[in-house]
This record gives sequence, C-alpha cells and structure tokens, in this order.
Amino acid sequence: MSQKSNLPKKENNFYETERLLIRPVSVDDADIIFQLYNMPNFIKFIGNKNINSLSDAENYIKSKFLPQLEKLGFGNYLIVLKEGDQKIGSVGIFEREGLDVADIGFSVLEKFEGKGFMFEAAQKVKSIGMEDFGLNKISAITSKDNFSSQKLIERLGLKFQKYVTLPNEDEELMYYETE
Repeated sequence: MSQKSNLPKKENNFYETERLLIRPVSVDDADIIFQLYNMPNFIKFIGNKNINSLSDAENYIKSKFLPQLEKLGFGNYLIVLKEGDQKIGSVGIFEREGLDVADIGFSVLEKFEGKGFMFEAAQKVKSIGMEDFGLNKISAITSKDNFSSQKLIERLGLKFQKYVTLPNEDEELMYYETE
C-alpha cells in the first residue's frame, strides 16, 4: 500500500461526534462483532466470515483487527451511542489485499439503520484517516446491489471509479475513491 503514514501511531485514541463515541475495537467487543457479522445483510453484501461463536469473534478480532491497529495505528473502530452507552456498529479504515488505497468499511445493527449514525461515524473516521494518519486518499468497495452503502459512500465524498474483483473472490465490486 502506497499510503503508509510516518506520523505517530494513535492506537489508543478515542474520538467522539455529537451522538457517538468511536474507539478502537478490542477483544471485549466480541459480542457486537458476533452480532454484526451474522446479520443477514452483512452476510449477503459483505460475506460470511464464519464467526459462529463469541470465541470465533474474539479470534477474528485478534487475527484481523488488532494486528493492523498495532502496525498502522488505525483500523476498525467500535461505534457506541453516547445516550445509553450502547454498542451499535463498527467503522474502519482497512488495508485490503487487491486495493492500493486504504478503504473505509462500516456495519451497523439493523435497528439503528436509517438514523444517520453511520454517516456521522464514517465521516469522523474518514477525517481521522486523512488528518491524523496522513492518508492522501481513501477508497470504498461495495456490492452492486448494496444501494444504501453506495449512497453513504457517495455522501462521504467518494466517487465511483471502476469495478474490481479482490483476490480469491468471484464477485465484481464497485470501487470508489476520494478525489
């Protein structure tokens, strides 16, 4: 990836928006990762990550999220409602095989969809990546039929560039990037 940052890592930073607290995902968040990754729309649009238990979710966090946070200082963030201190989703910037530009991804529990939380969180994490970690560009990928994600990605200011297929995958995805 050509977007490596020489800025100091900020893996312990907590961030906030008007309604949300945003912090790096930890092993203690296995419960919400288990819920998110087993939602029908997550499996339909993102794929089945074979997280069938809390133990699987803990191992996924340890093997996928924590190494990137340790290496780069940014990665997957938990989204918590300030009101009620409730975990509602995650948003992150990821180094992904097959993409030259770090990409932003997000998921939210279904009962919190359509309330603007994901835009609020994704906008904040996009600014963290660009301002705190010096990323020049951010990308996003989504399924051709995931219209709600396409709309959110476009609201974040990313523009459709092309179709891509990631290594070891069959589905052609829509690829967006900041300008």
